[in-house]
Amino acid sequence: MPAADVKNYLTDVATAETLLRLVQSVPSPKAEPIKLWLAKVGYERMQEMADPALSLERARETWQKHGRSEKWIQQRMTGQETRNKLTDYWKEHDIKEGEEYAILTNIIHQEWAEVRP
Repeated sequence: MPAADVKNYLTDVATAETLLRLVQSVPSPKAEPIKLWLAKVGYERMQEMADPALSLERARETWQKHGRSEKWIQQRMTGQETRNKLTDYWKEHDIKEGEEYAILTNIIHQEWAEVRP
C-alpha cells in the first residue's frame, strides 16, 4: 500500500468483518466494551429483520443527529424508495446490476441533492 513517503509497502489488511471477528476473540477486559456494542448492534439488526420499519426510523434518527432537515430526510427516503422500485422492476426483466444501476444512482443523487456520487 502507498505510504506518506509515496513508497509502496507490504501491509497486512483485513475487512471490517474480519476485524470485528478478531475483537470477539480477544480475551481482554479492554475488548469488552466493543464486544458489548457488537452484541447490541446485532440484536438491533435482528429486531429490524422482524420489523423493517425500525431500520427506517434508525436512519431517520441518524440523519437528524447529523443536522439534516425533515425535507432533506423525506427527499432521501423517497429517492431510495423510487430507486428500489425501479431496480426491482429491472431485476424482474433480467437487467443485471452494474453500469445501469450506477447511472440510475447518479441521476437520483443529481436530482435530489445536486451531487454526483
